[in-house]
Amino acid sequence: MALVAGSTTIAGAAAPSSDAQAAPLRQFEGKVVSVNRDARRFRLRDVERGTVRIKVTRRTRFERIDGLAGLKAGMHNIEAKVRREDGRWVAVEVERSGGGGEHGGTDDRGADDNGGDRPDGVDDNPSADDSA
Repeated sequence: MALVAGSTTIAGAAAPSSDAQAAPLRQFEGKVVSVNRDARRFRLRDVERGTVRIKVTRRTRFERIDGLAGLKAGMHNIEAKVRREDGRWVAVEVERSGGGGEHGGTDDRGADDNGGDRPDGVDDNPSADDSA
């Protein structure tokens, strides 16, 4: 019987690790308030949700940013996809966004996969600024 109780404890201890992997992703987007490279974290001010502290790990993916060293206080249009682990926000992915500001929304004007441009490559809104 003691053996069963011991295996239950082990299984119970392993559960938080698998729960962390299954935790739903959240998305924050906004301006970098500060960067603490020694602690491997940064603070991001999301207009809709306020300022959050985000931890960066070896598994964090960066797109259009040169890693944690590329994050600077004052940078705008930074998007962080995070997961809650041990009571903190841990970044799964950090990238420069298009700045649409809509969480879970699309930055696609035409609702196609061409960024709003026509399939033939002609920009149907040439006055819009598509730069990030």
